Amino acid sequence: MNVRPDFSKNANKAETAPAFLSVWDMHSYYGESYIVQGISFNVHEGEILALLGRNGAGKTTTLRSIARMDSPQVNHGEIWLDHQPLHKMSSYEAATVGLGLVPEDRRIIPGLTVEENLQLAQIAPPIGWSIERLYDLFPRLGERRNQEGVTLSGGEQQMLAIARALARDIKVLLLDEPYEGLAPVIVDEIEKTLRVIKEQGMTTILVEQNAVRALQLADRAIILDTGSIVFDGSAAEVLENSDLRAEYLAI
Repeated sequence: MNVRPDFSKNANKAETAPAFLSVWDMHSYYGESYIVQGISFNVHEGEILALLGRNGAGKTTTLRSIARMDSPQVNHGEIWLDHQPLHKMSSYEAATVGLGLVPEDRRIIPGLTVEENLQLAQIAPPIGWSIERLYDLFPRLGERRNQEGVTLSGGEQQMLAIARALARDIKVLLLDEPYEGLAPVIVDEIEKTLRVIKEQGMTTILVEQNAVRALQLADRAIILDTGSIVFDGSAAEVLENSDLRAEYLAI
């Protein structure tokens, strides 16, 4: 008889470093649908965390809950960013204290050029990410600064969406399926950029169906299954554990 592997000993593993972002006992709903079922985890400053799981596991709902989007509804729990109580804030307020969500559909604003999309997002005066610095990070955007954003290729739109989030001098970057539909060479380019901003101290939570690519980039991984955390540990542990990958990631 096959026995279901038990990875619960890794769930919510205590860390010795102080947390930068903390999620405690978060429960999230879409109407009557109970999606995120009491999860708790910490993210440390400068860390890349891969949030993984099968379709429907609650990954995107977790990101949207952290970002305080109107839907889903967080009915219980606390979310703290750098000692700020996000669970008491609106999405706008959460954005002003340092959260930047890049959704799967990117939401480039029609009718605006690349530079206008960035200018609209940028705080004034910029503290860390001037538009020219963003063009250094994403040279393709600099070459297309006067082109309407929605006419860019999919990969260029993803670069613009990430650059637009950084333009607000955020503390935590939340990425929902950033590699979706992109050619491997573009994924390589985006990964290189994420490594650069990590070296400069950016904290990132990455939701990605391409689990292997995400794990190769990340420091840590959390795996969700039906709205609960079943693993919280190093990304290397997941890459090395074929039973864990097969059970929860189908790889």
